[in-house]
Amino acid sequence: MLHFVWLIACAVAIYLSCEWFVNAIEWLGLRMSIGRMAVGTVLAAFGTALPESVVTLVAVVFGTTPAQKDIGVGAAMGGPLALATVAYGVTGLMLLLKRRGTGNGGGALADTAENARLARDQRWFLVVFIVKVGLGLVAFAFKPVLGLFFLATYAVYFWREIRAESPEGSDSGTGSGLGSDPDSPVEAAQDGEELELEPLKLQPKAASPATWAVLTQTLVTLVVIFIASQLFVHQLDAIGPMIGLPAAVTALLLSPIATELPEVMNAIIWVRQGKTKLALANISGAMMIQATVPSALGLLFTPWLFDSAVVWSGLVTMAAIVYLLATLRASRLTPTRLAWAGAFYLVFAAGLVYLL
Repeated sequence: MLHFVWLIACAVAIYLSCEWFVNAIEWLGLRMSIGRMAVGTVLAAFGTALPESVVTLVAVVFGTTPAQKDIGVGAAMGGPLALATVAYGVTGLMLLLKRRGTGNGGGALADTAENARLARDQRWFLVVFIVKVGLGLVAFAFKPVLGLFFLATYAVYFWREIRAESPEGSDSGTGSGLGSDPDSPVEAAQDGEELELEPLKLQPKAASPATWAVLTQTLVTLVVIFIASQLFVHQLDAIGPMIGLPAAVTALLLSPIATELPEVMNAIIWVRQGKTKLALANISGAMMIQATVPSALGLLFTPWLFDSAVVWSGLVTMAAIVYLLATLRASRLTPTRLAWAGAFYLVFAAGLVYLL
């Protein structure tokens, strides 16, 4: 019973910390003159991807047994799976609930320009992910060196995101003008979304909070998110055997959801605030980090060879992204269709039970 209490307490702590985190990260983007979408794809994604990236780092670098290193490989593959299925699915459900309240549950999720941007991010991810899975099926001497390729790929993506949304490099379709006035708490309205920044929770009465307060709130919430996420994973590891789940199922099925919980919470919060684009940008940005940085660590410090369960997770991830791309290409992305992405995780679960 104590493990269940801790599980709920950690989930609540993660949600509340994410409330403070997204509040601080928007102000941080304003202070750094970073474009609105880059706040989601770069700043927020980097922060919320820390828990699972650290899991991979510790497992592959400091693990002393093949089993411990396999945990890192599993985390590197499980993170993208959870994001491509559960995170997008939950976002779709939240949007569906929100829009049904306004009588627009079946409307298109984004305009043409935003569809193109999201599709571009998913194509980037899919290409990198296919290479990532392919390398897990073969063995050759210089494979570890290719870890540097994944780090370089993320560096290019990072540069493109920042440049695309900089004041001098943005266009009317993607730029936000976020950096035009570093002291203004109001962003230009775009596509009907409410873009006014809420007061910084650490300084709720300040029209323009101090930079130290923004940085402090960002760093403290990240620490809380990291600790609570790790405790959440440990509670799942303990609860799994209690309810009759094999350790392998817990590691591959439940732990990825736990480590991606910050992204899911961020998406819920931003959807609730009417900032759908930031919610989607956070997920797509975190997916790019998960496709590159943990993969680089795995390639550098492990043989990077997959068993059938890990290969299955890769196939389901790719299928989910192909589904999303096909929907975007047809300009038919709606909250309902986005919610259906979560069904791919059920397909993964069914296949995993069969394989194990």
